Amino acid sequence: MELSGYLQHSMIIDWQHGSIRDLSAELRSVNDTDGQFAEKAFLWVRDQISHSWDRGQGPVTCIASDVLRFRTGFCYAKSHLLAALLRAGGVPAGLCYQRLRLEDGRYCLHGLNAVFLQEYGWYRIDPRGNKAGVNARFCPPVEALAYHSDGEGERILPEILAFPLENVVTALTVNRTIEDLNAHLPDLP
Repeated sequence: MELSGYLQHSMIIDWQHGSIRDLSAELRSVNDTDGQFAEKAFLWVRDQISHSWDRGQGPVTCIASDVLRFRTGFCYAKSHLLAALLRAGGVPAGLCYQRLRLEDGRYCLHGLNAVFLQEYGWYRIDPRGNKAGVNARFCPPVEALAYHSDGEGERILPEILAFPLENVVTALTVNRTIEDLNAHLPDLP
């Protein structure tokens, strides 16, 4: 399997930014396996970057280095930062999406990651941030995501993408407040 695309730098997954590289190097100990480093990076993003809606405060972030600078982001933005940290540490990382139904009946995408671990292959992880009813963990080979997608119309999309979906980037860049973004959460194109 060709993994080089999952190590690429981009405008959104800007892993070559100095702050991303510094944090990645700080998280990765000399003797760490890729799995140990991936768990450290996952836990750091999950626990140190606030979910904007849970926090009730913006700004709306999209670019990985901005997520790190402001220490906040919706699930999509947090997944951009985790992908950047992992790529900066030389670990292939992709973006995944899950389609969920909200309490008001609308559907939206939820952003998460996949990391390539030699001993397991692709393994999905969800840095969304835990709270009551949400308990995402790093415990390969078992995937412990933030949400179950077993309701009508819900599902985990099987694709592992090297770059975020265009409609996700558009939603994060067009909607300037967390309230606007929450009213216009991206769904399947």
